[in-house]
Amino acid sequence: MKVGVQLPEVERVVGRGELGAIARAAEECGFDSIWLGDHLLYRGNGRSERGPWDCWTTLAWLAGITERVELGPLVACTAFHPPGILARQAATIDELSGGRFVVALGAGWNQEEFRAFGIPFDHHVSRFEEAFTIVRRLLAGERVTFDGRFHTVQDAVLLPPPSRRPKLMIGANAPRLLSIALPHVDAWNTWYTHYGNTPEGFARHNAEITEAAERAGRDPAQIERSACVLVEVEPVGERPRDVEAVPADRLAAHLRALGDAGADEAILVVDPITEAAIRALRR
Repeated sequence: MKVGVQLPEVERVVGRGELGAIARAAEECGFDSIWLGDHLLYRGNGRSERGPWDCWTTLAWLAGITERVELGPLVACTAFHPPGILARQAATIDELSGGRFVVALGAGWNQEEFRAFGIPFDHHVSRFEEAFTIVRRLLAGERVTFDGRFHTVQDAVLLPPPSRRPKLMIGANAPRLLSIALPHVDAWNTWYTHYGNTPEGFARHNAEITEAAERAGRDPAQIERSACVLVEVEPVGERPRDVEAVPADRLAAHLRALGDAGADEAILVVDPITEAAIRALRR
């Protein structure tokens, strides 16, 4: 099983120095991948207004200060950029990272950030379907003309030509989104709240993805399964406990059980997300 780690998102304001230190620690400690949330802001739920640094800019920077780990958004919202521009960003980071980029995509869900930045939320899945079609075709090296209801490109092509088609991942659980993406992606990811952060919950959820892949005409064995895991390093953390966190001293056994349940990858959401916590997990 591959094991990755999510960098801080909205737990607190994290500047360049700390962000770089956490990323380098993750690479030094042997993690396989580093991930960043793609959000504009959060409001409400009794918490203060907060938001992360721009995901794509930060990923490009991380490509330059790391050497081995895979990099990806967890997950990039297709509504935040025109699809052709999003494909160019992904191809560029893949090139600059030496082929270490994972194009992980989703439709977005936080309506407050859509509203704040004037991004349409209507026909949400249909907009995703059009954007996803354009992005995946451009990344495959195609010259694309597409005239949809929401997105249009005319003889679009990525230049310089990408040296490869990056790995595609879908972060979604809704049936229609899965039917759109599963025929084309290399991997599927789910957040820990969707399966209860337990191996048993993941096994049930994973079986649903296998059925969805079969309905979409795809061999389920061709789709990697990725699960986010909430891990408690310190009892008083920074994240709300929507589910029971996995204590750090039981993480190894949990990951073995998660692998037995069908997971090919675990992305750790460490609480707190600090350099010290990352290094503690190594031990």
